[in-house]
Amino acid sequence: MEERKKNTLGQSNSDMVFGIRPVLELIRSGKVFDKIFVQKNLSGELAKEFLVELKGTGASISKVPVEKLNRLTKKNHQGVVGFVSPIEFASIDNIIDSCFQNGRDPLILVLDRITDVRNFGAIVRTAECAGVDAIVIPTKGAAQISSDAMKTSAGALGHMAICRTKNLPALLKSMQEHGLNLTACTEKTPDSIYNADLNQPLAIIMGSEEDGISSEILKLCDQRAAIPIKGSIESLNVSTAAGIIIYEAVRQRS
Repeated sequence: MEERKKNTLGQSNSDMVFGIRPVLELIRSGKVFDKIFVQKNLSGELAKEFLVELKGTGASISKVPVEKLNRLTKKNHQGVVGFVSPIEFASIDNIIDSCFQNGRDPLILVLDRITDVRNFGAIVRTAECAGVDAIVIPTKGAAQISSDAMKTSAGALGHMAICRTKNLPALLKSMQEHGLNLTACTEKTPDSIYNADLNQPLAIIMGSEEDGISSEILKLCDQRAAIPIKGSIESLNVSTAAGIIIYEAVRQRS
């Protein structure tokens, strides 16, 4: 099978829409965008109309220099390049409420700044297989929800509820108010995942590939749990770590 062409930033061109009017019309038609790049200091009447419309999209909006847009496409982008999401985003409140109404403890996975599409796809695949109820990601600082992510997840992205938020700490506090225990999977604790209580309404938090869970979010967590490391390498790949703690939660619930 011929591989899709990708731009210089690694996104699939098949997800790309460029030009103010085409992106604007898709937004108005209800199309969901994952990311939209807008040229800094974009001006003109149509640009003003477009910027007003952007506020209600929920997409990740980045103001960038024209050089970045030129790297994304060599065509006439008019200062706007967007990437259409292959999925609809879900409401975490609705998912949690549905779990409780059906007599089940929610099992939610929260990804704090995981940006690698391959890691994201692998995590989604594992989470779907394990019966995780939803995955929560931030609007900014997350892997692109693209056809490439769909492929990497082996199609699991089409079956997993993905919830997106502009304010992850605030959403986590709301989840605590719903009765969920926030459990940080982190090496910054002597406590093992095998001693953690994962058999309760639960949100497992995984941190970024670079520096783990942010200090702001770590402070919110109700418990911390580390995966025991016996070898010389100090840490696991985040997708592997996610699989281990997710299935420990499944084991405890069984």
